[in-house]
Amino acid sequence: MGNFGNLMDGFVIALSGYHVALMVAGVLMGILVGVLPGLGAPNGVSLLLPLTFTMDPVSAIILLTSMYWGALFGGSTTSILFNIPGEPSSVATTFDGYPMAKKGEAGRALTLAFLSAATGALFGVVVITALSGWVAEFALKFSSPEYFAVYFLTFASFIGMGSASPFKTLVSMMLGFAFATVGMDTVSGSLRLTFGFTDLIKGISFLVAVIGLFGIGELIVTMEEGLRFEGIRAKVTPRDVLHTIARMPRHWVTLLRSCIVGSWMGITPGGPTAASFMSYGLAKRFSRRKEGFGSGEPAGVVAPEAADHSAGTCAILPMMALGVPGSATAAVMMGGLMIWGLNPGPMLFIERPDFVWGLIASMYLGNVVAVVLVLSTVPLFAAILRIPLAIIGPVIVIVCFIGAYTVASSTTDLWFVLAFGVAGYAFKKLDYPIAPLVLAMVLGDKAEGAFQQSMIMSKGGLGIFFSNGLVSTIMALALLLLFWPLAGMLVSRLRRHGM
Repeated sequence: MGNFGNLMDGFVIALSGYHVALMVAGVLMGILVGVLPGLGAPNGVSLLLPLTFTMDPVSAIILLTSMYWGALFGGSTTSILFNIPGEPSSVATTFDGYPMAKKGEAGRALTLAFLSAATGALFGVVVITALSGWVAEFALKFSSPEYFAVYFLTFASFIGMGSASPFKTLVSMMLGFAFATVGMDTVSGSLRLTFGFTDLIKGISFLVAVIGLFGIGELIVTMEEGLRFEGIRAKVTPRDVLHTIARMPRHWVTLLRSCIVGSWMGITPGGPTAASFMSYGLAKRFSRRKEGFGSGEPAGVVAPEAADHSAGTCAILPMMALGVPGSATAAVMMGGLMIWGLNPGPMLFIERPDFVWGLIASMYLGNVVAVVLVLSTVPLFAAILRIPLAIIGPVIVIVCFIGAYTVASSTTDLWFVLAFGVAGYAFKKLDYPIAPLVLAMVLGDKAEGAFQQSMIMSKGGLGIFFSNGLVSTIMALALLLLFWPLAGMLVSRLRRHGM
């Protein structure tokens, strides 16, 4: 009853007229961010974050999460109508969504995608609701060694469980740590890597880095590829919606499996992209109509969309509960929490239950708002993509630079945006993951602080990280994940040599 009572209190907060208006505004901005090339959820949230600095934290997180849901739906729209994924996690949707649209079933494909996404998001929120009470009870067991062990587990998970090359993930993460150390050490007060520049004393803002990496970098890649947005015109009618709802029970096994996969990949650092591809592969493997995949099979739309949204939703739980973001967007949101004066972690559930449960309640409502708005605005946002890239491109660049300047009103940040934009382009071309770099920039200071405090507690002894059952278990799991790719390489080499 405790969780149910807290959830009802959360609905009282989320159902205010102001918060519902924020949901509508956030979803509409998110859909726009999702359909425009070169933007996307991480960059859209980071551009909006400076506008929330003066807002109440509950209102601010409702606005940002609503934008996140809208961006995910916007990515699905472009995948189906234009064969252009607005989000990396929407790539798998193009495999069958666009062929369905070319067959004249664009309305059905869009409705199928949105309803599957809504089911996945609802499943994810139910998981968060169920686990939140347990997290609150777990809160008092954490001290500095446990926090460092959790951060270490997060970094190791990206290396051991990520879809990218472990070496490339490690390189990306190390660069993030290097950027995070720029400025003043919070424990000793000494300056590091400032090279005599006073503008570097405050460090490099992760928001500026995200805007450059995801905004400018993605846009350069888009312009280089010379994309032409010649999509399929479509609108979703009430008949499409009712017909698709009636046929949804046929896909209940695919939906349930995809929701479970997505929730797991969201709570762990697998992320929405890996979840969507994994669910698509499982749907094809267990389908009786394998030959239909890739040519307009409805299950090929249901699986990635349900997994994408359940993963995107569940990524918020470890961000709030442990201070461990499960995706790049969750990392940006966690940075927002710290800017608003909140400390992500187990104690957040005890110290600010109004924030936690207001957010969880808004996630139920925000996804309903997102489904209604995206179904009714498909023609409008699809028409935006028919504007030439020569016009959209400069507008996106201007928005990115304005967003970066509003973070600290510093002209130095504009140069950083440009530098990170070039770095983002290079990462894309060389197939290096960007999310680990953002994660390391956000968590670097917190991990370093927890490590230093642990060393002070133990007078320099590393044994403190194995001093009790909880921290020993977390560290052992982290070390296992860290060396998992190496073990896999050794096994493969032994098999090649017949050993």
